[in-house]
Amino acid sequence: MNNTFEIGKKLVDFCKQGKDLEAIETLDSPNIVSVEAVADPRFPQRMDGIAAIRSKFQWWIQNHEIHSAEVKGPFPHGDRFIVYFKYDITPKDGPMKGKRMQMDEAALYTVANGKIVQEEFFYHRGS
Repeated sequence: MNNTFEIGKKLVDFCKQGKDLEAIETLDSPNIVSVEAVADPRFPQRMDGIAAIRSKFQWWIQNHEIHSAEVKGPFPHGDRFIVYFKYDITPKDGPMKGKRMQMDEAALYTVANGKIVQEEFFYHRGS
């Protein structure tokens, strides 16, 4: 198994255990770049640095009731891998506040020097 696959497996294992913040602290480069599918009023579409990613994740946890989360992968390709996420959530804030919904998301991660240096998220917000 190559380094990219190993890092992907560790990420998936952390997420399955609900240790997403530990995954960030352990696997992400200090200079990680995160790119969301769309811009959000609370956060820019592109964020740089582990502190920004940590803050975005903490906001997600504080503002969503997570009924269940499913994680599949990793699916490696060279220095990248994809992880599939499926969530059953109820937002606590914003236009969907209080409305239970399901969310499917794919994330593409790029690895360099043993750390995740970029994450890109793919999902549809609806109209």
